[in-house]
Amino acid sequence: MEYVKLGATGLDVSPLCLGGMSFGDPARGGDPWTLDEDGSRDIVRRALDHGINFFDTANAYSDGSGEEILGRLLRQFARRDEVVVATKVFLPMRSGPNGSGLSRKAILAEVDNSLRRLGLDHVDLYQVHRWDHRTPIEETLEALHDVVRAGKVRYLGASSMYAWQFGKALHTARLHGWTPFVSMQNYYNLMYREEEREMLPLCADQGIGVLPWSPLARGKLAREWTVETTRARHDDFGRSLYAATESADRRVVERVGEIAAELCVTRAQVALAWLRRQPAVTAPVIGVTSVKHLDETVASLDVTLSDDDLRRLAEPYVPHAVVGHE
Repeated sequence: MEYVKLGATGLDVSPLCLGGMSFGDPARGGDPWTLDEDGSRDIVRRALDHGINFFDTANAYSDGSGEEILGRLLRQFARRDEVVVATKVFLPMRSGPNGSGLSRKAILAEVDNSLRRLGLDHVDLYQVHRWDHRTPIEETLEALHDVVRAGKVRYLGASSMYAWQFGKALHTARLHGWTPFVSMQNYYNLMYREEEREMLPLCADQGIGVLPWSPLARGKLAREWTVETTRARHDDFGRSLYAATESADRRVVERVGEIAAELCVTRAQVALAWLRRQPAVTAPVIGVTSVKHLDETVASLDVTLSDDDLRRLAEPYVPHAVVGHE
């Protein structure tokens, strides 16, 4: 495994980040396809064996059980200083006032709750899951700076938002001398490339590490269009991402299949190899539900695409409406 720097920081991370949304108690949080601790154990252990040191989760995944499972397994199989652990804050954790969002109250409470569930004294990367339209960005950034100063967080990151919002956050943090964001976890893959218009150039200019979520488009880039999985049948959010562009997206999936056949590799490996060639991308956040899929994903690091392959993969794409932001 050849490690890369996270943006302009000195932090070494694997070029693949193992996402924790697949881990969680199926009876909690409304995602019946998630893997319990026994089902997650071999995946986390194999990831570490492959040299993956970067693990991403969120407080809201499976009502907090995603953090609990990932934390227990990492403590079982890895030394704390060997792994980079990322989590997120914003989505609702309980009903009623102050149960979600990026207010000072919510951030200070939720970082402690995440640390308790993970069984850690700090997280390496603490990310705002979305933009909070109801809280001044100054309040959010100062609270995040305070949790860094308190030693509970090492680095700060953000997730899907508009480029103007991210630019405003970067400028505001620097204006006040607060800890800036060093990464952007955004929705980006061969089927959704709208981030190339503004967000990716902004990240490249500012030295921000890019961690694409859903790099395989909820698995659509990894299989024939007509194949449906258990997760897809229960993934209302995933269906909403692609409902308006089905015919165009299908052509992209077919092109991925053509090139995969020519190179004698899998579709998923082609889609991930394409992401590795995109400017500013640090590490796609991969979600797997089996050791087999994890091994296939890691093997994508050995796949090389020619310039002609890249051109052909890009060719069928048509502009999409912006999705993935709150």
